Amino acid sequence: MTTSRQMVIELGLDYLRDVGSDQLCNICIANGGSCCKGCRNLSFKSGCRVRNTSCTAWLCGFLRYFLYEVDLLEEWYSFWKQVPGRDYREDYTPDYFEFQKTLVKRDLRFLSHELAEDLRILSENYPEQGYMFVLRERIDSNLDLLFDGENPDKRAIIKSNLGALSSEFYRFHKALETYRQQLEKGIEEYTSSKWE
Repeated sequence: MTTSRQMVIELGLDYLRDVGSDQLCNICIANGGSCCKGCRNLSFKSGCRVRNTSCTAWLCGFLRYFLYEVDLLEEWYSFWKQVPGRDYREDYTPDYFEFQKTLVKRDLRFLSHELAEDLRILSENYPEQGYMFVLRERIDSNLDLLFDGENPDKRAIIKSNLGALSSEFYRFHKALETYRQQLEKGIEEYTSSKWE
């Protein structure tokens, strides 16, 4: 199937909007942790002037952690792996190219809202300069290790580290547990009705 560079960017932005990325970004930005800080394409009060495939595909530690916990990170990576020409804060993606996979939009704003609330509370409880940045980077580093590692023992340690780093995400973990139960119940209902 053929798609355009612009269509892929719009698909990615729509997907992120539906999972509630703006709620997480607002917390980081309010705490001086904008991922776009220092980018030459960033315009004061109007945001990004030049959207590209690289920046759309890139995820910060918090957003990456969110997609990991809702089991959508692999889908995200798989989608962007097929997009050619991505580079740091710019791209060389052709105007049109072939691709196979698409993103299935899911409304998960209720979950990202809970994570954003946890992050807001943490930013108030730990107002030290750089706390949110350090937390975001530690989560991101552990996710790097988790996906780069093959050793099951090391993966268990890394998952434990992620659990410790996210231990104060109370609202998010509670909402995530409910979400997973509903998801499991929906799958069970679907499979049992399918065989009746």
